[in-house]
Amino acid sequence: MAQRLILILLLFLIGDIYFYQAIITLFSNPLIHVIYWLIDIVVLGAIIVTIFLRKRISDIQRYASSLITAMLLIFIPKLFSVPILLLEDIGRLFRNFPPRNFYVSELVAVLAGIVFLAIIFGLTRGRHFYRVRKEILHFSDLPEAFDGFTITQLSDIHSGSLSNIKGVQKGIDLANAQNSDLLLFTGDLVNNMASEMDPWIDLFTTLKAPYGKYSVLGNHDYGDYTKWSSTSLKEANLMRVKEIHSEMGFKLLLNEAVLLHKHGQRIALVGVENWGKGGFHQFGNLNQATAAIPADSFKILMSHDPSHWDAVTVDHAKHVHLTLAGHTHGMQFGIELFGFKWSPIQYFYKQWAGLYQRDGKFLYVNRGFGYHGLKGRVGVWPEITVLTLKRSTDQVE
Repeated sequence: MAQRLILILLLFLIGDIYFYQAIITLFSNPLIHVIYWLIDIVVLGAIIVTIFLRKRISDIQRYASSLITAMLLIFIPKLFSVPILLLEDIGRLFRNFPPRNFYVSELVAVLAGIVFLAIIFGLTRGRHFYRVRKEILHFSDLPEAFDGFTITQLSDIHSGSLSNIKGVQKGIDLANAQNSDLLLFTGDLVNNMASEMDPWIDLFTTLKAPYGKYSVLGNHDYGDYTKWSSTSLKEANLMRVKEIHSEMGFKLLLNEAVLLHKHGQRIALVGVENWGKGGFHQFGNLNQATAAIPADSFKILMSHDPSHWDAVTVDHAKHVHLTLAGHTHGMQFGIELFGFKWSPIQYFYKQWAGLYQRDGKFLYVNRGFGYHGLKGRVGVWPEITVLTLKRSTDQVE
């Protein structure tokens, strides 16, 4: 993890140095040059201080959010200058390094300005710029009664970060408008405390699905990221989080399964507690969750952290046809255009957004409904997932 953070900081430094070449080409005033580096020194100094004090500041998340925002606004637009200025340098290399072209520097400055405005959009409007993403999944052993069965998945509400009632209502209305048969929520209802959800219970209660609403816990729901005066208070908080799921009409699955019936046939819906790599709790128990269901059942698993799929689910003794996860948020920052998909989170998680398939098993990673840390989304927009299950024509004998 530390090596990756150092690599990211080095990329920022490279972007800084290259963009500065455009600045000195466009502006000869030394004061502008001093201000340029002064801003960088202040931001980098704040990052170093925050990292150094991370164990002694209880409200570190508040500082981290501001620093992440500053880094996006100051460093990311500069990174987009690197390819253009690098290409110019290659050309200058074969021409005995003449001065930089003024118009190339202007192009770089305009591009940086466009990226800066895109980030501003993400920080202001992006947090509720909900996108509906649809996938059709084919299975040869899907019970005939469930051919065409639809599922709406939400994940990572993070109610402690929400503030705009109209914005959240927009997402709720959009989810209901999908008219799916089943609605599933794959964890992280809150940031830290159950009380964060109090203003939003009535609103999320309006979510509807004829075959029910089911949910699991995420890593944030256990209250591990805040300081509690006693263990009993932390335990009471978790109990309250579980009660809120029920109050909103969700059946919370805690290492257990239920059977969904339609026209005399059934599929199994399995839910495990949070299981994650890299220091996250591993409370999820797939063996326990699947113990009481028939081995030949068609199985859909809700598991908050997608790392559970690679580590446990794919090679599990009982075939799990479809796993639904969240957790990554797509890092709330990236590029998704014309089929191209990139985010820094992909260097930490192999499966971080969208649909994955291996050995006849599917994983879908939802990009999240809410936001946390960064108070917005840039390029990786909040998501409402709609999955349609289809019975394929080549049937299993």
